[in-house]
Amino acid sequence: MAVLQIVEFPDPVLRRRARPVRRVDRRTQRLVDDMVDTVRDANGIGLAANQVGVLRRIIVIQMPGGIEPRVYVNPRIVHRQGRRDVLEGCLSVPGYSAIITRSVWVRASGLDGNSRLVRLHADGLLAQALEHEIDHLNGILYMDHLKSHQELVRDEPEVEEELPAEVAVA
Repeated sequence: MAVLQIVEFPDPVLRRRARPVRRVDRRTQRLVDDMVDTVRDANGIGLAANQVGVLRRIIVIQMPGGIEPRVYVNPRIVHRQGRRDVLEGCLSVPGYSAIITRSVWVRASGLDGNSRLVRLHADGLLAQALEHEIDHLNGILYMDHLKSHQELVRDEPEVEEELPAEVAVA
């Protein structure tokens, strides 16, 4: 298992539609494992395969506080309902975020990492993550949902407090 390099905007691979996965084989499982390592290393919530330069329809979602990551192969949104405004960012667009409109809840389907069909009803952050990552697989970035790119906001860097010079660190 390895931490992969996350592709950043404006790399053209982020605008390409990912291809369906025909079989979940050892190569696919190795990619999934590496994607899990990568999203955890980046402290992210979700990651689509094209964000690591692979045009295959695979996403991983690591919910905050969740122990096991969720893996979806060939995921799709079957139904969505409602609209809500949410703050969203992206590992491929570091340092920026924006308020965009997402669904209140979604019904989705796909295969898990063991090729078993999964159907789920999701709301809140999980629904948002599913929509965000499936958008990636279709070559869509969250900032494409903005009326104007001027709505994109630069995130403030976390400021670490400096210790006074006379304080020794053991």
